[in-house]
Amino acid sequence: MALVNFESSPEFTETQKLALRYAVAMAATPVHVEDDLFDAMRAQFDDRQLVELTAALAWENYRSRFNHAFGCEAEGFSAGAFCPLPPQHGT
Repeated sequence: MALVNFESSPEFTETQKLALRYAVAMAATPVHVEDDLFDAMRAQFDDRQLVELTAALAWENYRSRFNHAFGCEAEGFSAGAFCPLPPQHGT
């Protein structure tokens, strides 16, 4: 439950919350990373770290969309584990 409410959760550091904000922005459709968010990321992470994090997020988004398009379902390898969707604003 902490992940869904990461902004107010004491379980995440400010750096982790920043990275999670970035992940949420990259997972949006369409993708839109605000300049101030990217500037904050550049202030916190060096170029190599930022490239690695961005690549990992992009790959997971690609993989998720690819699997969805082909109707790939979970194979049950992580029974009981799940990745909750972010809260929907305005619904």
